[in-house]
Amino acid sequence: MARRAAKAIAACGRVGTVQRDRVGATELTARNHMVAVAILAAGRGTRMKSSLPKVLHSLGGRSLIEWAISSLSHIQIDRCYAIVGYGGDRVKAALDGYSDLEFVEQAEQLGTGHAVQQLLPHLEGFSGDLLVLNGDVPLLRPQTLERLLETHKQKQNAVTLLTAQLPDPGGYGRVFCDGRNCIKQIVEHRDCTTAQKQNNRINAGVYCFRWSELAKILPKLKSNNDQQEYYLTDAVNYMRPAMAVDVDDYHEMFGVNDRKQLAIAYQILQDRIKDRWMSAGVTFTDPDSCTIDDTVQLEPDTILEPQTHLRGNTVVRSGARIGPGSLVENSDIGENVTVLYSVVADSIVKNSTRIGPYAHLRGEAQIGEHCRVGNFVEIKKTTVGDRSNVAHLSYLGDATLGDRVNVGAGTITANYDGVRKHQTHIGNGTKTGSNSVLVAPVTLGENVTVGAGSVITKDVQDNALAVARARQTVKPDWKMKEEVRRMKDEG
Repeated sequence: MARRAAKAIAACGRVGTVQRDRVGATELTARNHMVAVAILAAGRGTRMKSSLPKVLHSLGGRSLIEWAISSLSHIQIDRCYAIVGYGGDRVKAALDGYSDLEFVEQAEQLGTGHAVQQLLPHLEGFSGDLLVLNGDVPLLRPQTLERLLETHKQKQNAVTLLTAQLPDPGGYGRVFCDGRNCIKQIVEHRDCTTAQKQNNRINAGVYCFRWSELAKILPKLKSNNDQQEYYLTDAVNYMRPAMAVDVDDYHEMFGVNDRKQLAIAYQILQDRIKDRWMSAGVTFTDPDSCTIDDTVQLEPDTILEPQTHLRGNTVVRSGARIGPGSLVENSDIGENVTVLYSVVADSIVKNSTRIGPYAHLRGEAQIGEHCRVGNFVEIKKTTVGDRSNVAHLSYLGDATLGDRVNVGAGTITANYDGVRKHQTHIGNGTKTGSNSVLVAPVTLGENVTVGAGSVITKDVQDNALAVARARQTVKPDWKMKEEVRRMKDEG
C-alpha cells in the first residue's frame, strides 16, 4: 500500500533521499522559506482494542497515517518526520515505500509537547516553519493545509492552527479568540470549566509554528495538568502573534480514537468519494449500498449497481456495469464489461466480456475481449483468449487458452499433483465436452474436440478428437435380479 501511494505524495520529500543526506541544517536555512512536517504517530490507541498501532488501521484503501501524509500533496516540503513510539517497527515497515519520510522515536509517550521535543536535535539550526499533524486525523483536505500555510506566511504569525466550529465539541480542547481570530487561550477539554465548555471552537491538533520560536519554548513546557503530560497547546499560549484558521467543513478535523469513530470517518469518506465520481459521470443506482476505496479509478459512463464494492488499485473503464452484488479488488475492468454477482481479484478483464453470475476470478486471471465467464466458474492464474466461453461449473487454474475456445460445463484443469502446480495449454478453437478433466501438464492443440466425460492425461494434436473414458456396459434386468436375491436373503 505504501509503495502505491508514495508516488502521489512526492511532496513529502522534495529534497529526495540521496540529495537530502547531503543537505545540512545550514544549507536548509539558506532557503527563502522552508517547511518541515511532523506527523504524531507514537500513541498506542488503547480504545481501538487492537494490537495494531492505531495509525495503521485502514480507512478506504489507506492507513490513517497515509491519509495524513496524502494531505500534504499541495505543499512544498523540505523535511517530513513521523514521530513513532508504540509499534514503531511496524509503522516503519508499513511506510517503507515513502523514501523521504524520516522516523523519530518517542520512547515514552508523555504528550504532544513531549513528542515535538524529540525534533530538537533533528531541526537544530532550522529557521523555517514546522507543520504538526496528527496521524489519526485522516480527513484533512490538501487545500485546507495549503490555506493554513498561506495564512501563516501572509500574517507572519508565530503560530497558526486549524480550528473548527463543532455542533458537539465534547472531548476536544477549546480555542478562545478575539474578533480577528487572534488566539487568546487554548484549554484542554478535561481542564475546561463549565462556562468554557460552551465554546464550540475546537483545536484538533494541526499547527504551523515558526520553528525558531517554538524551539526556545519546548524545553520549558510543564506537565502540571490532569494527565501529567506536556501539551503542545501550552507552547501556543506563549507565542504571539497566534491565529486560528477555521475549516469550512468541520468533518476534516474528525479524529479516530476507537472503532466507532473509524466507522464514522469511513462513512464521511465514502460520501466524498461517491460525490466526486457522480460529478465525474459515474452512475450509482443505490450509492448508500456501495463502497469504494479512494485508490479506485472510474471512467465516465460506468454504472455501479447496488451492493457493489471496489477495492485497492482497481480501474473500471467506460461503459462497464458492475453488480449487483459484486466485489472487485486490484483489477482492471475493460470497456462495456459486465460483472454480475461475482468476485474479481488481482485480475484483468478486457472489453465487452461478461462475468457471472457467481463467478470468481483471482490470482492474475486475464480474460480476453468478447468472452463469457458464467455461472459458478472459478479461474485462477489463467489467460483466456478473445471470444472464448467458460459458461458454467468449471475450474481453470494455471492454464492458457487461445481464442474461440469453448469450455464445456464441469471442465476441470487438474493442475496440482500434491507437490507442484502444472500448466495446461489449450489452442485456438478447441472445445471440451461436459465433465472433462485435463490432467496437467497437458497441451491440447488447435481445433481439438474433447469428448464429454473424458480424462485427458496426454497431449492432443491439432484437429483431433480425444475420448478417454471406459466403454459403457449395460446389464439388462440387473436391478430386478438383485432385488430378488435380497428378498430371498431376508426371507
